[in-house]
Amino acid sequence: MGKVVLNSTVSLDGFIADAQDQPGSLFEWLLGGDVPLDESGLLKVSQVSFDHTRPYWDSIGATVVGRHVFDLTEGWGGQPPGGVPHVVVVTHRPPPDGWDREAPFTFAGSIQEAMKRAQDLAGDRVVEVAAGDVGGQVFAAGLVDEVRMDMVPVVLGAGKRYFGAVHAEHLLRDPDVVLQGSRVLHLCYPVRR
Repeated sequence: MGKVVLNSTVSLDGFIADAQDQPGSLFEWLLGGDVPLDESGLLKVSQVSFDHTRPYWDSIGATVVGRHVFDLTEGWGGQPPGGVPHVVVVTHRPPPDGWDREAPFTFAGSIQEAMKRAQDLAGDRVVEVAAGDVGGQVFAAGLVDEVRMDMVPVVLGAGKRYFGAVHAEHLLRDPDVVLQGSRVLHLCYPVRR
């Protein structure tokens, strides 16, 4: 079974979206470089960010997201983002009307069910969990092995928190990755067990 990684771009004050649920300037680092990060050519990062991000993206076997993210992105048009093979959506609602049942998306009614399905789909590859409310629940349940952050130099002041509504203290180990890219600091913290 592969490791479970909680991941997102985050502001200095701990938000993954602003109060209107928009990323604002959080993703500038993905657009301001000169090295294409994917085949679309739209995402361009510094060489440091490419060397850190591309191998990680290639290691992901499944991504777990909440229904809110799924709805905001309109299910990425049935194509998982970043070349990820599978997306597992935590939701109590059925897929939207007209949803392509052949798309590589699985719908699960709880974080436990979602994590089981994601791990089955990913095999020995990484299960990525999107930060936010669902990510915070997975983290609080003790199911995360690593916290991965792309911290950008912006203060949003309010919005959607990286760890959602986690209310208890959780200790992490010292970061085993600290890399400075252009307009981003890449950090990886192993979770203390």
